[in-house]
Amino acid sequence: MIKAIIAQRRLNREPSSLEELKALAQTAGYTIVGSLEQTRPPDARYQIGAGKVEELVALVKDTGASKVIFDNSLRMLQNYNLAKATKVEVIDRFQLILEIFARRATTTEAQLQIQLATVQNELRHAREKVRLCKGSEQPGFMGLGVYEADVYRDAIKLQVQTILKKLAAIRTKRILQRERRTELGFLSVSLAGYTSAGKSTLFNALTAAEAMVDKTLFTTLSTTTRIIEFSNREFLLTDTVGFIDRLPISLIEAFHSTLEETIYSDLIILVIDLKEPLEVIEKKIDICQDTINRLNAGGIPQITALNKIDRLSPEELEQKLDALKGKIQNPILLSAKKQTNLDMLKAQIVKMLENYVQGSFSVALTGEVMSFISWVHEKAEVKKEEFLGDHAEVKFEANPQIAEQIRKKVEKFNGKYT
Repeated sequence: MIKAIIAQRRLNREPSSLEELKALAQTAGYTIVGSLEQTRPPDARYQIGAGKVEELVALVKDTGASKVIFDNSLRMLQNYNLAKATKVEVIDRFQLILEIFARRATTTEAQLQIQLATVQNELRHAREKVRLCKGSEQPGFMGLGVYEADVYRDAIKLQVQTILKKLAAIRTKRILQRERRTELGFLSVSLAGYTSAGKSTLFNALTAAEAMVDKTLFTTLSTTTRIIEFSNREFLLTDTVGFIDRLPISLIEAFHSTLEETIYSDLIILVIDLKEPLEVIEKKIDICQDTINRLNAGGIPQITALNKIDRLSPEELEQKLDALKGKIQNPILLSAKKQTNLDMLKAQIVKMLENYVQGSFSVALTGEVMSFISWVHEKAEVKKEEFLGDHAEVKFEANPQIAEQIRKKVEKFNGKYT
């Protein structure tokens, strides 16, 4: 176990994130032997102030820590200066999450995606890193002084292209599998939610499978899909990667081929850990919805699975459910671990998917029509879209109410609706 110190610099209005950072660090295998926090604007040289740097140096010496982990994103110069002052390696939240993903990746695709995110991050900072290494080597900056910046960047670019080719081959196979499932008429359901909300436990409860479950973060890094059957209907259920606050956009991009199982699903079950404090629940709901929107999956119908109700009193349940009205869609109170109210969840899945209808339309292209098509993307799931000269053809799936609104708008534009 590697001893580490966690640190955060934040503004007065910003909440502390040290507890989540500690959980992340422990998931990565670190033993936390100290913490440091400062409230102030960022310092250009160190992120924290010079006085706090002296405190950090003393803390490293006193605890015998061999690594410092910052919750803040560190510029290359800040990272270098902190490593020079403390004489130990310094990483930030992004690098920590990369370490966790690298430990947890079990499939070839997940391992390639981690490599891609790592080398792309290295590419962004290559010139500055080589420049700093030519001065004096610090922990985390070893062995680059012999490189010229352009040579180093070219070597990384070659790695990126190699990884992208391998991922493209896997992606092609995934697309063929998805098309085959569509041809067979399977409707798909995705489990989404904040990391450690209980998605894999719910997946196991619904499928009688044995997806890995433990108390650390990011247990699931690759999708697992199983057929589930109830009410004489068969559905495909997929367990996906957990979301987290400030998940770097490069990681979302790297995991896009995995996360796109959420985009192409017919229904999303958003799993929420209801035992947490209300303000934490609300923040995590916002983070999940923001991530879903960044994946362009905001138009897909949702059920909100309010999980872990076995750990709350009836009064707490009522209070939290009332407070969350307006922030969640189609809530179901359940306990995945105790398998409480799973029948209610199944009934809601059937109800929402049986009401889902397909439609298609063709309209002449105008400025007003382009705004309408953007609206369709927000309110429905667009399955196919083609722009053919002076008109557009769109195939979609939506609930009957949205489908009826689309029909009326298409007729208003003198288009054809099926």
